[in-house]
Amino acid sequence: MARDSDHGAFMEKFILQPSSSTHEMPLKGLTFAVKDIFDVDGYLTGFGNPNWARTHSAATSTAPAVLALLRGGATCVGKTVMDEMAYWDSDHGAFMEKFILQPSSSTHEMPLKGLTFAVKDIFDVDGYVTGFGNPDWARTHSAATSTAPAVLALLRGGATCVGKTVMDEMAYSINGESQHYGTPENPCAPDRVPGGSSSGSAVAVAAKLVDFSLGTDTGGSVRVPASYCGIWGFRPSHGIVSTTGVTPMAQSFDTVGWFARDAEILNRVGRVLLQLSSIVEPVKPSHIIIPEDCFQLLSIPINRVTTVLVQSVEKLFGGHIIKYPCLGDYVKDNVPTLKHFMGKGLENQEFNIASLAALSSAMRTLQRCEFKYNHAEWVSTVKPDLGPGISERVWEAVRSMDEKTDVCHSVRTELRAALTALLGDFGILAIPTVPGPPPRLQTEPSTLEIFRARAFSLLSIAGVSGFCQVSIPLGTYDNLPVSVSFLAKHGSDGFLLNIAEMLSKTLNEQIEIAQVSSY
Repeated sequence: MARDSDHGAFMEKFILQPSSSTHEMPLKGLTFAVKDIFDVDGYLTGFGNPNWARTHSAATSTAPAVLALLRGGATCVGKTVMDEMAYWDSDHGAFMEKFILQPSSSTHEMPLKGLTFAVKDIFDVDGYVTGFGNPDWARTHSAATSTAPAVLALLRGGATCVGKTVMDEMAYSINGESQHYGTPENPCAPDRVPGGSSSGSAVAVAAKLVDFSLGTDTGGSVRVPASYCGIWGFRPSHGIVSTTGVTPMAQSFDTVGWFARDAEILNRVGRVLLQLSSIVEPVKPSHIIIPEDCFQLLSIPINRVTTVLVQSVEKLFGGHIIKYPCLGDYVKDNVPTLKHFMGKGLENQEFNIASLAALSSAMRTLQRCEFKYNHAEWVSTVKPDLGPGISERVWEAVRSMDEKTDVCHSVRTELRAALTALLGDFGILAIPTVPGPPPRLQTEPSTLEIFRARAFSLLSIAGVSGFCQVSIPLGTYDNLPVSVSFLAKHGSDGFLLNIAEMLSKTLNEQIEIAQVSSY
C-alpha cells in the first residue's frame, strides 16, 4: 500500500484496520478512503477548510458509515481532499471553473464583506482563459494577464470570487442551452431553459451557490435569465460600468449586469460597481407608466402581473402616480427614423407591437454589424463548432452587409430623447421582462420564433435607449416564474436600485396574496 504518489487526493493518511468479527466480512481485503467531512475518532474533521480545522477539536467517535465498512472487513487508509465546506458538491451545472479569489486587503469600508460571487466566462481573470462559451475560442486564446475592473471592484468591496460560470456561445442567445458544457439546470423549473447568455451566473444565484454574480447584457442576457430563474437582475445604463476586460459582443449595447436573490444585495453590489455613495436618501418616483399594450404581449393572465404591481405602488406611493399610455404609439410618433425599419410586415403581426418590433429590428441590425466587426476574422479562420441556432446567427452576422448603421444610431438617439421626455428625472416605465415563462428545454427554434419576437420587442426598449432596467421576480404562476421590469432614464441607476429595494417588501406581500388566490 505504498502511497508515494496520491495525485493530491489525500488530506491525511492513516490505517484503520477492519474490526475483528466472527461474522461474514464481504469487504475483506479491500481498502477505502473517506472524505474529510466524516468524523474519525482521534482525527480532525477539516470540512475542506484550514480555518475550520483550526477552530475545531479532534473527533471523539467515528461516523457509523465508516464503522460499518470496517466491520465489513475493509481497511481505511486515510481522509481525502474536498471542496471547502462541501460548497461544490452540486452546482446545477452552473460552473465552468472553480477557484477562490480572496477580497483585496483594504483599510476602506468593505460593503460586500462576507459575500461570495461568480463571474460569467466572458470576464478576464488574471491567469485564466476567458472561454467566451466556446471550446474553440478557449483553445485559440491565451490566459488573461489582468482582471476586469468590474471584478476587481467587487474584490475591493470585500466579496470573494469563487469561479467562472457557463454562458451561451459568444453571448449570442437568450436561451441558456450549451451543447459543449451542458445546460445549467434552472432551479425554478428544471425542465425549462435557464435563459442566456448569462445562464450559469443566474443559476448560481438561484441555486444559492453564491450571494450574487456578474453577467453581461447586450440584448437581454441578464434580464432574461433573471426572469426565468426567479431572481433579481440589473442591466445598468449603457457605458456606466466599465466593460474593459470583457469580451465584446456589440459595443453599442454591451453592459456589465448582476444578479441577486434580494433587492438589498442587488443594491449593495450596484453601489460598488456604480461607485455611488452608500448613504443616499431614496427619492420617490414622480410617476410610474404601465403601458397596456406591452402587457398585452404576456402569455399568462395579465392581472397576475399588473395587480401585484399596481397594489404595491398604490400602497407605497399612492395610485395617483400611475399612468396607462400606449407605448407603441408613443415610440412610433417620437422616433421618426424608425420608419426605415417598418414596412416588413411588422404592422400586420397581431402577436406584436409594430413600432417595438421595428425597434428590435434596428437593434439586431446594429448588433450584427458590430459582432461582425469584432469576430468575423476569428469565425472565418477557425470555423468553430457552434451549437444549433447560435451557428446560424453567428454566420448570418459574419456574412451580413454593413447596412443602415447610421440609421440605427439615429434611432438610438431619438429613442433616448423620447423616453427621457416621457419619464423625466424620476419617472419609471414598467413593462414585462419577457412575454411569458421560460420555454421547455430543446424546444424547436421555429416554435420559439413568436416568443423571441415578442421578447426582443420588450428587451430592445432599454437596449436601444441605453436606459437602466431591473428585472423583479414576482413569484410563480402555474409553478413557473413571473417577473416585471422597471426602467429609468440613462444615469438614474442609483435611483432605480433604491426604488426596487423600497418596493421589495410590499411586492412580496402582494405576491403571497396573488399566489394564494390563483390556486
